[in-house]
Amino acid sequence: MIRKLLIANRGEIACRIIRTCRRLAIATVAVYSDADRDALHVEQADEAVHIGPAPATESYLRGDAIIDAALRTDADAIHPGYGFLSENAAFAEAVTAAGLRFVGPSAAAIRAMGLKDAAKALMENSGVPVVPGYHGESQDPDLLLAEAERIGFPVLIKARAGGGGKGMRRVDDGMALRDALASAQREALAAFGDGACLIEKYVTHPRHIEIQVFGDDHGHAVHLFERDCSLQRRHQKVIEEAPAPGMSEEMRYAMGEAAVRAARAIGYSGAGTIEFIADASEGLKADRFWFMEMNTRLQVEHPVTEAITGIDLVEWQLRVASGEPLPLRQEDLAINGWAMEARLYAEDAGRGFLPSTGTLTHLHLPEDLARIDSGVRTGDSISPFYDPMIAKIIVHAPDRATALTRLAGALGNVRSTGVATNAAFLRHLAEQPDFAAGRHDTGLIERDLGTLTDSRPAPDEIAACAALVLSGMLEPGASLDPWDSLSGFRLWGQARHFVTLHHRDQHWQVSFASSGDGTWSACVDGKILSLTVRRTGETWRLTVEGVTTMLHIVRDRDQATIFRGGDSWSFDRTGPLDGEHETTGGGDQVVAPMPGLLKVVCVSPGQAVTAGKTVAVMEAMKMELALAAPRDGKIAELLSAEGEQVQEGAVILLLEPEDE
Repeated sequence: MIRKLLIANRGEIACRIIRTCRRLAIATVAVYSDADRDALHVEQADEAVHIGPAPATESYLRGDAIIDAALRTDADAIHPGYGFLSENAAFAEAVTAAGLRFVGPSAAAIRAMGLKDAAKALMENSGVPVVPGYHGESQDPDLLLAEAERIGFPVLIKARAGGGGKGMRRVDDGMALRDALASAQREALAAFGDGACLIEKYVTHPRHIEIQVFGDDHGHAVHLFERDCSLQRRHQKVIEEAPAPGMSEEMRYAMGEAAVRAARAIGYSGAGTIEFIADASEGLKADRFWFMEMNTRLQVEHPVTEAITGIDLVEWQLRVASGEPLPLRQEDLAINGWAMEARLYAEDAGRGFLPSTGTLTHLHLPEDLARIDSGVRTGDSISPFYDPMIAKIIVHAPDRATALTRLAGALGNVRSTGVATNAAFLRHLAEQPDFAAGRHDTGLIERDLGTLTDSRPAPDEIAACAALVLSGMLEPGASLDPWDSLSGFRLWGQARHFVTLHHRDQHWQVSFASSGDGTWSACVDGKILSLTVRRTGETWRLTVEGVTTMLHIVRDRDQATIFRGGDSWSFDRTGPLDGEHETTGGGDQVVAPMPGLLKVVCVSPGQAVTAGKTVAVMEAMKMELALAAPRDGKIAELLSAEGEQVQEGAVILLLEPEDE
């Protein structure tokens, strides 16, 4: 068995691997960049080695530094996790050449499945059904346009290397293909070092269903059933579940057999995933699914498979890498119950899912309601250098309906401040009627995006509660005597306190006075409320007109965040001389919405542009962000250069002023 394992990754997957290693009494070595010096995975490992600056290209993607760290710490194996170097055949070769074990498949297997075009050809030869498309070498835009027209629109442009939705674009007509191809190639080159793309037929009612496979060095291969990953946004998985709703035993058998056949075709050893696309226009059928790609690594969504099978997949990886045979045969495996996983990200769903950076000033994850796989805690920073995942929230139940209820309940108990999260969006998605009924496909989120991202305005009683919190009147020992402060001054009548609040695009003028015994009379923009606010441990009880609800409140100086029933509102206290809150951008300028690399500048001074035209492309948190002209006009000046690292709010360019 492996004695000491170096984990060539970070965040939640590094912590996840450490957890299994502890149970198996395997010593662990973490690696970290400058940005991760105080990270949770560094704290949890037995040893940790610094490998470079914050950018991944100078740290986590440096195979030589990682191998050197393993040799220096006397580790005998390296686990790549997922992402970074996990599907890099050259790295796997270098690990074994250094006399270390690579916890993953052989370099030959990674190469066989690493390029989607070659993998599809191999699958066709092995009798695995493949999506119609162009998988050739040419990247000539004219040829690819002709192939797209032959296949028939809509089509999907896909990077032939890598995964995770990077370098992937849906194209509905020939006019849009060239720009989409150029964007996909840039993103693929930045993410995988290979900008080549292929084109596939886009299935209009697709379900994304994948099969977990496992092989060993003794010629055995099994599948551990399916996962449904159809809830996606921009080809990134959002909520996954196992098993797949609507799956018949006939189709499960056919997909499982095809997946094992694919693994055996390349002599696969270790954990892998065969991804299929199924046409769900008439329900799931055994003759209407096609191979898309193979991920030669552990998947982000592996916990749902662990939940329904009772198997620790990381333990299986370590045992297979140590030369042991698979612990179970196919006939020993069975499905138990239903599992779901939601990916909690630092992103603002109300602002187009813009990644959010900053410090997690408060983080509560519902460990009493769900399995939580996380690599951060209160006080940690979400940096622009890596994927903005905060945690994976996993539930398991006897049936799908109960699993959905548990997932929504767990998501409603996520509480964080300091950065925006997609918790409310995920909860709305878990309660979405079509998803609840199992009628979803990969286009569901886009079709219902407005409803899913709609944030509830703050109710008056919540604003009144926030005003009380920010005034300090709910603090222990707070005095109600107006002579103790300059607030609440009056000539006649009851002493009243005044607070001005701001939340997103809402503003309130709130005044309040004590009625005694914890009851307050509040005036919120002219509306009179009588409310009682009492604290019990970590929770607060708000009573308005005889109705009591439970709150959680987090205060940070002049900001208070109130959580109730899965919704949250963050309020800032503003002074009478403070200006209106403004959003960046608009008018005569284009600004960076977050820190990142200015990848492409598409315009030059004097050039005419129309509103909505892409003028620049940024790269941040492994995503491309297109920046658009705010109005028709001419470019007056470029203030940031292509290739420059810019901060949030930096002005990229100016438009010439509009004529009066």
